[in-house]
This record gives sequence, structure tokens and C-alpha cells, in this order.
Amino acid sequence: MRSNKFFAIIIIIFIAYSLIACNNPSTSKPGPAEDTLDKISDTASNNPPQNYKQVYRSTDISPMDMIYYPIDYPKLKMANAIKTGPSARIIYSRPHLQGRQLFKDILRYGEMWRLGANEATELAIYKPVTIENRQINPGRYTLYCIPDSLSWTIILNNNADIWGLRPDSTKDIARFTATVKPSAYKLEYFTMQFEDTDTGTDLVMAWENTEARLPIKFK
Repeated sequence: MRSNKFFAIIIIIFIAYSLIACNNPSTSKPGPAEDTLDKISDTASNNPPQNYKQVYRSTDISPMDMIYYPIDYPKLKMANAIKTGPSARIIYSRPHLQGRQLFKDILRYGEMWRLGANEATELAIYKPVTIENRQINPGRYTLYCIPDSLSWTIILNNNADIWGLRPDSTKDIARFTATVKPSAYKLEYFTMQFEDTDTGTDLVMAWENTEARLPIKFK
């Protein structure tokens, strides 16, 4: 009889503990600090399932990305929320730290960088824009960068469809200065995005704990 009571007490304790755990999900919910780009991993690219083979091309661990201005233009167009065409688009590949330090193992202050990975980063302008009081006409351009601790020099070049490691400086058409500040997060992947401003947009370029901004005005 005492043994039956003992087991009954154990079962009641177990059921009570299970109910408490189910009603308290906060222990497993990620906090704001976890919701950052440094949670992205490329393990899926490096370790495909054993039953599958990538027979055509190897998977690049620096993924290609595309950003538009207006922001999310393709989604706006699909939803019939916008009637005009895009103003600008950037296509770039996103290198990542992989345990390295940005300005020790990857980049150097004062040295040319392709502002991404793989092919040269492309800026397509569909309408005239103004950057630092200089008008840039519609066209396809490549972007390069010379980073420094206080600012980044952004180079606009008109030699498109090339690999990014060997820029042709004879085809540079303009240089601009992007302001630099510490980033709120440590970013594993190099990231570019447009952010709305009162006069147009800022092209935001961020990696590790550094963020650079280049204002762009639209007519």
C-alpha cells in the first residue's frame, strides 16, 4: 500500500513539472541580442546530404544578394502597390568572417576592396541621382571601396561584368566619401541595404562592427 502511494506521488510531481515547463516557454525563446546576422551559417553549403551530389557547380559560400530602391520593390510591384519603375538596384556577393578579424585578416585600411566577393559589385541606376552634389546618369556601374577608420571612399566605375579583384581605374568616373560609425551588432556577413531618408536613401554598408553610409538623392 505504501509503495502504491509513493508511485502516485511521483506521478503527480512529474505531471506538475511538465505543466510548468509547457507554460514557461521564455527559457527557450531567443532574446533581441540573438536576432542578428551572425546566426547565419554556411554549414548547409559545406555538408550536403550524403545521398545527393552537386554535379553541375559547387555551392558558393558567399551568397549573392540583390537590393532595390524603393526598398522591396519587387514585392511592391507584385502587390500592385507601386506603379513606377525602380530607381536603383545593387547586386553583390556576401563574404563572411569565418572566425577572422575584418581589418586584420581580410581588409587593410587604405587598400582597394571590391565591396563584396566574387564578381564586381554592380549598381544599376534607372533614374538620375545626385551623390555629393554630382549627378549620376542612368546606367550600370561597378562599385569599389577604399576603407579607412573614419570614412570609406566609394568608387564608381563604368566597367561592368567583370571579376572584382582587378578593377580598371582608367574607367573610374567618380569617388565619394561614406561616413563610418560603429555598428550596433557584430555582423558575420557583409551586408548592403538601402534605408529611406528625407531626401532619398542611404546606401548602408556594414560588416563586423563597422557601418558606412552613402547618401543618395533622387529627383
